[in-house]
Amino acid sequence: MRIDYAATAKTIAALTEGETDAIALMATVACEMHHADDRFDWTGFYRVTSPEMLKIGPYQGGHGCLVIPFSRGVCGAAARTGEVQIVDDVDTFDGHIACSSSTRSEIVLPVRDSQGQLLGVLDIDSNRAAAFDAADAQGLGAIIRDVFGRL
Repeated sequence: MRIDYAATAKTIAALTEGETDAIALMATVACEMHHADDRFDWTGFYRVTSPEMLKIGPYQGGHGCLVIPFSRGVCGAAARTGEVQIVDDVDTFDGHIACSSSTRSEIVLPVRDSQGQLLGVLDIDSNRAAAFDAADAQGLGAIIRDVFGRL
């Protein structure tokens, strides 16, 4: 099954209405997204916890890396550049951090609050090569902006 972004956005909006705690929002978003698409092998957030440093936040799936500096990996690149990262083959990404040997492709989106402050990144891994595209970046980005843009 492939995610229906409009339906998932409605569900997440209903579940998170009035919530202002970023971690509670991240937990709900990760859970709903993870179960909405069978391409999503690991779905979660890495939070900015100190300058240039991400720490694992709420997620669904197997274990993840506990700490990722902005200078390393796909998550670090998204945090550092502020741009969505779509990696069709993680083995070709210079500096990829292999948190799970099953990961073949990845999409990572920066997560910002209403003031533009970087809260962290949304990281979705797939055990399939080239699992993500621009439509995923657009659909995921819209949900992230709707949820975290009210903080």
